[in-house]
Amino acid sequence: MSAVIPVQLIEDPQGLSDCPGFQTAASACDIRETGDTTRLDLALLSAGKPCHAAGVFTQNDVCAAPVHACRAILASPTAKVGGIVVNSGNANAATGASGMRDAKEMAALAQSETNTEAPFLVCSTGRIGRKLPMGEIRSGIANAARSLNESPENSLAAADAILTSDTRRKCATARFHYKTKTITVAGIAKGAGMIEPNMATMLAFLGTDLAADNTALKNTLTRACNQTFNRISIDGDMSTNDTVLLLANGYSQLEPNEAPELIQAFREAVYKVCDALAEKIVGDGEKVTKLIELVVEGCTNEQDAEKVARAVGNSLLVKSSWYGSDPNWGRLACAAGYASIGLKESCFDIHYDDVPAILGGIPQDANTALWKQIVAKKRFRITLNFNQGNHSFRLLTSDLSEAYVNFNKSE
Repeated sequence: MSAVIPVQLIEDPQGLSDCPGFQTAASACDIRETGDTTRLDLALLSAGKPCHAAGVFTQNDVCAAPVHACRAILASPTAKVGGIVVNSGNANAATGASGMRDAKEMAALAQSETNTEAPFLVCSTGRIGRKLPMGEIRSGIANAARSLNESPENSLAAADAILTSDTRRKCATARFHYKTKTITVAGIAKGAGMIEPNMATMLAFLGTDLAADNTALKNTLTRACNQTFNRISIDGDMSTNDTVLLLANGYSQLEPNEAPELIQAFREAVYKVCDALAEKIVGDGEKVTKLIELVVEGCTNEQDAEKVARAVGNSLLVKSSWYGSDPNWGRLACAAGYASIGLKESCFDIHYDDVPAILGGIPQDANTALWKQIVAKKRFRITLNFNQGNHSFRLLTSDLSEAYVNFNKSE
């Protein structure tokens, strides 16, 4: 049996500079065209040389031009890329042929300004339906390219530059040791609204110094996204621009197929980084006050468990009661019932954290005061157990406040 390599998330992650070999930079271009020339809104990530890459993208039929551009580059299993260029404040979605030209120009400019052999991936996030201010973006890419380095300051600036309605940057880094080497997976993300798999109005960029090929990266990233970013929900809306990219620069000169425990540790590291970023996205949801870990278990298959989790996690009545710190388990039961997977009330349990609300369909009213204490917390867990099988599904979701409506009633 292969030895298990421990993987740890590090404290105080600094973004992609945590991973050796990656350079970053950011610039302020006024992409929102508001006259604000101080807000960072363009980020550049350079691998310094052609590197392997993989991506996972939105399932929305309306895809932004950068999504199409990235998919085209990564269509080849042997493709290599030089890095990533990202803008916030404008999604470059629903912009037709001109939007596609602009996305390709952004990628080409990043490649030429960094003097890199391989093409750049390109991402955008922001308002849909507006053309990019390419004059400002051209200057921004040139300025960012001149300031590329491996410093934590640049790395954190890049993490800030990709944000839209987010209130804080989102970074996560995991490390493990194999023989004499340390392997790192570092990532940054943005996302606060229009959050619903698959995936969310989110971008996430991960880098590793493992010498993994595109196939290993794709398999690892897809698995991690299915367990993390595709299991979060804030408002039930799916974006046009969702993108998660994973780049491997091979700086460690260590290949994952050297040992089974090595590839397993790499998968665990990518999972941990994605999971940490996913939780930070939900915790920073637009006008969200609470983060809820919703666990549905005891189902006959995972598809049923997921169906229940999404019915409950996206219920406006349920989310509103969470905001009001009201442990209204009747709304949970109602949503679980209309998921229509064959719930048997006599087998049904609900717990707030570890405190039962109903057991075998019978209310546990003596615990009312404890339920209220739990639902008043900023983060809590709800478990719905059908006791009809061995399959489960975990969803990270949030409450819904009147401030969300006020924030999103206009742009």
